[in-house]
Amino acid sequence: MKELFQRNFIDLQERYMNLRVEIDSDDGSDYYPDGGWKGWATSVMNLLSAVFGAEGPHYSNFTSAYKECRGYGYEVRGLYNLFEGAKADFDGGFVFDVDLRVSGEVFSDFLTLAQQSLREGYKDVAAVLACAALEDALKRYAAANNLSVADKTMADIVNALKSAGLVAGAQKSLLDAMPRIRNMAMHGEWAKIGEPDVASVLGFVEQFLLTKFSQ
Repeated sequence: MKELFQRNFIDLQERYMNLRVEIDSDDGSDYYPDGGWKGWATSVMNLLSAVFGAEGPHYSNFTSAYKECRGYGYEVRGLYNLFEGAKADFDGGFVFDVDLRVSGEVFSDFLTLAQQSLREGYKDVAAVLACAALEDALKRYAAANNLSVADKTMADIVNALKSAGLVAGAQKSLLDAMPRIRNMAMHGEWAKIGEPDVASVLGFVEQFLLTKFSQ
């Protein structure tokens, strides 16, 4: 999970660098159009909430600055400085319970972030997040049913769940296609992954959580 969070930090860093900046013709000041920086900032808030928790100072400081931000260059750069600080703490190993945060609540955060990324055209980010949520959900469900899945591949986990009769019917058929999409996402084979693939993973995870984690 830490590797997946790290990838998303890097993607958001690149997205910031590609934000469009305009110059005010009246006073010569620079500003960022709403559609760009607000979408980026929203994705950052989702990530900070998932990594550090909604009560943590990184998320709190960023959201406070976001509320005051009007899009002026110095304000958006201030948001980026907060983001960089959070990334530095994450890269420096100052987050000790990332894995423990991936619970039912954080699954929801992951799905929200993945759905938003897909809507905004960031298919690759959405694919990584969706597949990460799926793989972790499958592992947790298998472990809860006393299956030994530590260090197993997703394909092995799927086979273990099917052998134990823990997935069946339409869910079983849909699950068979998931390891292929997961492997392409984790190996960066983006050209082989389409938006329908990502949408299918998101739909499966939502249904899986509803049927397996809401009892």
